[in-house]
Amino acid sequence: MKFSCEKALLSAAVSVSSRAVAAKSSIPAMEGILIEAGDTLRLTGYNLETGIQATVPAEITEKGSLVLSARLFGEIVRKMPDDVVVFTSQGYTVNITCGLSKFNILGTDPEEFPELPAVDQQNALTVGQSTLRSMIAQTLFAVSDNESRPIHTGSLFEVDDSGLTVVSVDGYRLALRHEAVTEKRGAPSFSFVVPGSALGEVEKICSGEEDVTITQGARHIMFRTGDTVLVCRRLEGDFLAYRNAIPRNNTIKIVAETRALLSCIDRVSLIISEKLKSPLRCVFSDGVVDITTKTAIGDAADRCVISGDGGGLEIGFNNKYLMDALKAAPADQLRLEFTSGVAPCVILPAEGEESFIYMVLPVRLKAN
Repeated sequence: MKFSCEKALLSAAVSVSSRAVAAKSSIPAMEGILIEAGDTLRLTGYNLETGIQATVPAEITEKGSLVLSARLFGEIVRKMPDDVVVFTSQGYTVNITCGLSKFNILGTDPEEFPELPAVDQQNALTVGQSTLRSMIAQTLFAVSDNESRPIHTGSLFEVDDSGLTVVSVDGYRLALRHEAVTEKRGAPSFSFVVPGSALGEVEKICSGEEDVTITQGARHIMFRTGDTVLVCRRLEGDFLAYRNAIPRNNTIKIVAETRALLSCIDRVSLIISEKLKSPLRCVFSDGVVDITTKTAIGDAADRCVISGDGGGLEIGFNNKYLMDALKAAPADQLRLEFTSGVAPCVILPAEGEESFIYMVLPVRLKAN
């Protein structure tokens, strides 16, 4: 095998594909990147759950394939001078040169590298990279890490005539984002659940302005954008019937400035830590919300101006869960809806289309 490639392009492709490489594996080849020089140069990382394949423009003079340690190959390419990298292999011995730098390292048999699953297209949709990136970023925080309900360790992707809805739940909160799609093919409506770990990688590879094509197969999902392909397994099971879980006939509705409310909660949370946990006590009155908390090191109180009358509603929240929702909400003004001190808080845009909905469950407050 022999090819030459611009260092910057090769380094970017190694960086992308190595995100799916297994950190430790009983199969040494899985700790490496599969390099395939055919009609194009392809680099693949695969940990049996998520696979990432990057195609790089290169001048290929001899075809072939080989597996190299992802960590070592990545470091070599990254620290090479900004020039053309020339890659030559004889058997498992690899020679890498760039400028005056030269390395000779050993590779592994490509036959030991597991084959990336083929995705048999059932349905597909196309969405802008920046749109998908923001939808993932604004819902991923609510994905569960509890393996007792594996289906909730991923996000639900629901596609219909109105567009794409992404939903994450973890038992304490819910995050929902909705956007129009550029194109869809297949059934009029379809849905699938993507593992949260794979979505974290999808978010990272969505760094440009091109479209992303998402293909649903029988057992796998494929995300394709530009020269990069990510394949991951689908999660199977019954996802929460989220439409029934979100209360919509709420009697108390107030409007708050996102940044002002977040700053207020952030200040009060200074005396809360992993060792000193304490809920936020929120009292919604006419035009203001008073937020207090108390731990072993002291107490804190702050006040935020709101629009509307909370009628003296007292409700408790986990500070992190409430802050995560407020940070993710893509709006300057939010509408917070309540029914009682023990019912969920629903967070929506104050005006316009409901492109997002967040729900945070309250925590029980002790008597003062």
